[in-house]
Amino acid sequence: MSWFLKGLKQYADFRGRARRQEYWMFTLFSFILGAILYSLLFIGIAMDSMGMIVFGLILFIIYVLALFVPTLAVTVRRLHDTGRSGVWYFINFVPFAGGIILLVFCCLDSENGNNQWGTNPKNSGSAIEAI
Repeated sequence: MSWFLKGLKQYADFRGRARRQEYWMFTLFSFILGAILYSLLFIGIAMDSMGMIVFGLILFIIYVLALFVPTLAVTVRRLHDTGRSGVWYFINFVPFAGGIILLVFCCLDSENGNNQWGTNPKNSGSAIEAI
């Protein structure tokens, strides 16, 4: 939960780097919360309740819109951590292979040392950095 809140606090911060743990925990919590909200829609369909369907749909749409920018920001910071520009996010729009390529990039380990987007968050505060 703390990783999710950290992502929300850095709502539109496209600078810096995000470790794999930060990215994947934010993504996992977002997915679980979205699945719970989406299930309200299916409960409404199963109950044949138009009010529940509309309520579930409105909640889900608000959730998706509210998390669009934070998800984009944490993904760009994750790309920065692998040594890639945030422009690589747009490869996601290439049919079929684009999403897979972005997934692979997000699974890669951090680039060692400093890069143009900052210090490696994996080594932050370590004795190696002090030398």
